[in-house]
Formats: sequence, C-alpha cells, structure tokens
Amino acid sequence: MKTITVAAAVILNEKNQLLLVRKKNTQAFMQVGGKLELNEAPELAIQREILEEIGCHSEIKKFIGQFHTQAANEPDHLLVSYVYLVELKQSPQIAAEIAEMKWIQLDDQITVLAPLTKEVVIPWCRKNQPLMQMA
Repeated sequence: MKTITVAAAVILNEKNQLLLVRKKNTQAFMQVGGKLELNEAPELAIQREILEEIGCHSEIKKFIGQFHTQAANEPDHLLVSYVYLVELKQSPQIAAEIAEMKWIQLDDQITVLAPLTKEVVIPWCRKNQPLMQMA
C-alpha cells in the first residue's frame, strides 16, 4: 500500500469549535495541513501549510502524535499524520486549494469527514476538552 505523509493541525477557537477545510474537487472535510516536502520537518510543514491554506501565522502548542489512517482523497493509500495542536495568530481566510472552511462543534453530524478527523482528531478533542478550557 502506498503511503502519504502529512502534517495536520488541530485548531480550536475560544468556543471550542474545530476548524475544518475542504479542498477543491473533494468531498471530505479535514484538518488544515498537507504533505511534507522533501527533507522537511513536520513542524515546519504544518506552519507552511497553515500559511498557504488559510493565510495565518501560527504557533505549535503541542505535538499530539503520529497516526495511521486511510487517506481521505487517495484510495488505497495509507495516511501517516503528524498531528499538532496549533494556535492561529490571526483570523483564517480561504486560500490556496481550499474550497470551503468552517468551524464545527465537536458533536456536529457532518456527513463527510476525513478518516483522520473522524477517528483521531475529534475523539482527541473530546477527551482533552477540560484541558483546553484551562489553557
């Protein structure tokens, strides 16, 4: 099975809503983030992708972990994700290949979520909610 390696951002606002984006010509909503460039560290990739996709400077607050899930838009690909809790330094704006952006409640029933968002990110946010409200 082919592997895609990405850096992905968990971005929450003061209402504890999660920022998700949908790329052009795709169905699934997912984290801001993207593929690592050759010899690029995931920490640099996530900040570059946030700037490219939603036009924001950001600060990494925490490395959540490395996860393996099914890729959302490439069938028969394994997604290896370096996931970070990130704080934005300004309001996000749609840029680059992003078609749609939205803040969701953690219990929203959005029909199409990327496997990483559904299986890893939302459960992590739910589990760590009390922690984040104290931050």
